[in-house]
Amino acid sequence: MSPSLPGQQEVSERDAFPQHECGLFGVFGHPNAAVLTYYGLFALQHRGQESAGIVTSNGAGQTFLQHKGMGLVSQVFGQEELEKLKGTRAVGHTRYSTTGTSTFKNAQPFVVDCVRGQMAIAHNGNLINADLLRDELESKGSIFQTTADSEIILHLLARPADNGSSVLSA
Repeated sequence: MSPSLPGQQEVSERDAFPQHECGLFGVFGHPNAAVLTYYGLFALQHRGQESAGIVTSNGAGQTFLQHKGMGLVSQVFGQEELEKLKGTRAVGHTRYSTTGTSTFKNAQPFVVDCVRGQMAIAHNGNLINADLLRDELESKGSIFQTTADSEIILHLLARPADNGSSVLSA
């Protein structure tokens, strides 16, 4: 434990220094978005070694293509997987779990089909009110597929607005 000042809590050695939690990388408007995202995730590998994933698209109304798996970026993606991820837009994620378990179902990005269309999200961080939001969404009929709090954001964006407000207000 690190020494603390009077009136402060003691801080563990792990918490005394900045921590890396997940890596995010995105590309917009490039014909090889998946390959660029792969290299971006490879450079960010130190931020998460549990899983890696990439989602690509060619734009509005186009089906998302996705590949993700457990392990390092170089273990999850080979040339064959990258060639299948056609698109000019991509988002990628390397995971270091701080909430939720280290399982395939929690590997990101998450993709859903909803009333607003297809949506994908990759998130780095923790929602401090995740339990409250999850309970509220479940009471309104949401069914969660993962234990990651990132899925909560996706549910909030995917829900039709109760008061006619836009997706931005979610």
